[in-house]
Amino acid sequence: MEEALPRPSVPLWERFSNFWTSAWETYKRKPTSYWVLLILSSGAMLVAFPASSILSRLYYDNGGKSKWIISWVAVAGWPLTALMLVPTYLYFKTSPTPLNLKLVMSYIVLGFLSAADNLMYAYAYAYLPASTASLLASSSLVFSALFGYFLVNNKLNAATINAVVIITAAVTIIALDSDSDRYDNVSDSQYIMGFIWDILGSALHGLIFALSELVFVKLLGRISFHVVLEQQVMVSLFAFIFTTVGVIVEKDFQGMASEARSFKGGKASYYLVLIWGAITFQLGVLGGTAVLYLSSTVLAGVLNAIRVPLTSIAAVILLHDPMSSFKILSLIITFWGFGYYIYGNSAVSKDSLS
Repeated sequence: MEEALPRPSVPLWERFSNFWTSAWETYKRKPTSYWVLLILSSGAMLVAFPASSILSRLYYDNGGKSKWIISWVAVAGWPLTALMLVPTYLYFKTSPTPLNLKLVMSYIVLGFLSAADNLMYAYAYAYLPASTASLLASSSLVFSALFGYFLVNNKLNAATINAVVIITAAVTIIALDSDSDRYDNVSDSQYIMGFIWDILGSALHGLIFALSELVFVKLLGRISFHVVLEQQVMVSLFAFIFTTVGVIVEKDFQGMASEARSFKGGKASYYLVLIWGAITFQLGVLGGTAVLYLSSTVLAGVLNAIRVPLTSIAAVILLHDPMSSFKILSLIITFWGFGYYIYGNSAVSKDSLS
C-alpha cells in the first residue's frame, strides 16, 4: 500500500484570505438588521453583566449591608423583559404560549431556584472582591456541562471534559491564594463563606440552565425568540415574588432609608446604584437571550468567556481590586478553559452539520 503523503502546510496569508472570504459570505447571507441586532445584543452582554457585578460590589463598598436587597435588585427589572414581548406579539403576529399546570409548576420551581441563586451570589459579592467573585462564577460552565449530561442527556466530549478540568484548576488556584485579596473588614470565616456561596451559586446556576433546557425539550417542544423571552419573564416574575417575600420578612425595605442616609455619596447615589443594578442585569439577560436565538450557544460561550476578564479588569480599575500573580494565572487558565470548550464544541457542531 502507498504511504499517505503529508498535507502541504497552508501559508498564513492564505488562511487569512480563506477566513475573510468565509466571513464575508456569511455576512452577505444575513440582512443588515440581523447584524445590527447581533452586535447590540453582544454589546449588551459584554457591558451589562460586568456593570451589574461592579454595581453589586459598589453597594457593599459604600456601606450597603443587605444580601436580600441585592438579590431583589437582580430580578426587580423583570418588567423590562416583559415589555420586549409586546412588539413580538404585535409585529411578528405571534401569540402567547398557552399555560398548563406542568409549565406553571416548572416556572415556579425555576423562579425559586433563581431567587436562591441570586441570594448566594449576593453573599459572594458581600465578602469577595468583584474580580474574584467573577472568576469563581465562571465555574458555572463546569456544572452546566455535568447537569446537562445527567438531566438532558447532552454529550460530554473530550473538549468539555478538558474544559471542566482546566476551570476547576483555575478555581483551586484562587482558593490557594485566599490571603492576597481579602478585604481588611472581612474575616477569614466570611471570606471562606463567600467562596463557598459563590461555588454553590455557580452549581445552582448550572442546574437552572439544565432544567431550563429540559423545560424546552419536554414541555415547550420549540425554541423561538418570544418563547425564550416568555420563559425568562415568568421565571423572573416568580423569583421576584419569592425574593420580595424574603425582603419583607427580613424587614430590609424598612432598612433601606437608614442605609441610604449612611451610604457614601448620599441617598441619590444609593438609589442610583440599585436602579442601575436592576437595569444592567436585565439588559444582560436580554442580550444573552438574543445572542442565543440569533446565533448559537458557541457565540454565547465566547462572550461569556470574554466578560470574565472584562469584569476583573473593570474591578481592578474602578474598585482597585487586588490582582495578585495567582489571580492573573487563574484568569488566564479560566480563559484557556473557555477557549478549549468553545473550540471543541464548535468543531463538533460543524461535524454534525456536514
